[in-house]
Amino acid sequence: MGYRRCIVVVRACTVRVRRERIGLQGQGSLFDEVPERAGVPPQPLRTGVWHLPRMADPVALAPLLERVLVQAPPRRMVTPGGHLMSVAMSNCGQHGWVSDRTGYRYQDTDPDSGERWPAMPHAFASLATRAAARCGFERFEPDVCLINRYRPGDRMGAHRDMDERDAGAPIVSVSLGIPARFFIIGPERRGRATAIDVRDGDVVVFGGPARLHYHGVRPVWPATNERYGACRWNLTFRRAV
Repeated sequence: MGYRRCIVVVRACTVRVRRERIGLQGQGSLFDEVPERAGVPPQPLRTGVWHLPRMADPVALAPLLERVLVQAPPRRMVTPGGHLMSVAMSNCGQHGWVSDRTGYRYQDTDPDSGERWPAMPHAFASLATRAAARCGFERFEPDVCLINRYRPGDRMGAHRDMDERDAGAPIVSVSLGIPARFFIIGPERRGRATAIDVRDGDVVVFGGPARLHYHGVRPVWPATNERYGACRWNLTFRRAV
């Protein structure tokens, strides 16, 4: 698929980038550096959870995300119980998170293609490392970026991420596209939730005492973003293996 207009449609969701706006003429490596935006300092939401408003640059990240999704398009996975997830997913990095009737796990290859997952762009990993360091987690080096696609009405129920071998490493979550309401509860699924509206370019980091807390995303309300259309893309960086 060509990049003359830098437009790609991935399963009914569009990632749009204008070449002239981000200086891609004659460039465009997966390993280009994406500068950190000068945002406000990390905002603590609760112990172990921080919100970094507008830290990520959605314009610069868009072509990198586009190229990953061309190689590994998002798909709706099936839970071990046989239910189709509402959120479509993909991965990049050394491993990828998958779900099917046999369970949840990380594996090196894309089950749809049989090929290895696309390499994680250096700019993705660098952003995650910098965000984690700003919240006190030094030397965080993700080996997985789980990519979630939300369309209006999609949600992510309360869950906790327990498939990673090292729960001492934080999770870094980057939001691109239309807004969503992220919430985190605590060590039990029931209880009072802390919620935050995450917008285009926002980053959330959680780890330490909050690393295994239940969290999720409320149903996404209808909206449109100039670059990503009627979609929210969530990049979640982890140390899985």
